[in-house]
Amino acid sequence: MPSLVDRITEQSAAAVHPAVSGFAAELAQEAGALAVLFYGSNLRTGSLEGVLDYYVLLPGEQREKIWPRVSYREWDHDGVTLRAKIATMAMATFDEAARGELLDTTIWARFVQPSALVWSSDEAACGQVLEAIAQAAQTAARLAVALGQASGSAEDYWRALFRATYQAEFRVEQPGREDSILAVNAAHFDGLLPLALAAQGIAFAQDWSAITPQMAEIERRRILAWWKRRRRMGKTLNILRLIKASTTFDGAARYAAWKIERHTGVPVELTPWRERHPLLAAPGVLWQVWRAQKRTQGRAR
Repeated sequence: MPSLVDRITEQSAAAVHPAVSGFAAELAQEAGALAVLFYGSNLRTGSLEGVLDYYVLLPGEQREKIWPRVSYREWDHDGVTLRAKIATMAMATFDEAARGELLDTTIWARFVQPSALVWSSDEAACGQVLEAIAQAAQTAARLAVALGQASGSAEDYWRALFRATYQAEFRVEQPGREDSILAVNAAHFDGLLPLALAAQGIAFAQDWSAITPQMAEIERRRILAWWKRRRRMGKTLNILRLIKASTTFDGAARYAAWKIERHTGVPVELTPWRERHPLLAAPGVLWQVWRAQKRTQGRAR
């Protein structure tokens, strides 16, 4: 049986479109990064449409208390405009968060799901990222079996985990979101739970599709107490990140203009003032879009 790190290494080496890795290299060189991870629906579909999602991991200490820093970039590749949302943070903080040592829940809950290591500065950085992702899987698996029933399928445990983390975070998700995550990423999660449990010495019995964790009650209570504190802080941390992003989201105006045109068909002129003050510009932009849509509807009649 392969080890958890072997499994993570194989999955993180998933083939991506050359434009995705090329964009990652541009971002890495600009930031002086150790590594760049690619994730999200475009990883699964291979599409370049919409917004590509990257995590850029930096050397040194974390520069900001509320992390990650989020930005938006556009890049022309062979005449095609690629769009990306980029989260940037220190590798050391990413590693701590993946291990569950911080109050944050977003890193280990996000990176137990599929991601691809599309750029790294050297073998040491590559190994550090892969180890952190393996730790994220262990953190998630540990909580999954503590939250779940005494015995069940791996999907039952992952479902309990994602249901709990979505409820803890300030996110707008449709009920049953956890089912869609497991359905579209079935190959990724197949066999992952036993590897993640074994990697941290949590014994379990397995009979066909049923897994029965053999976790001592005192350990289960310790994990649930650990989770209770993070669950209480989850919404607060996410609100703080949203507030920060509203003032520090690099490229926010360009991102909003693209989203508005994509969803309404109304092009938004991006003036220097609007780019410097996206929040102040928002009411005028919305008025412009509303008037344009009313004119279109009037002509249609």
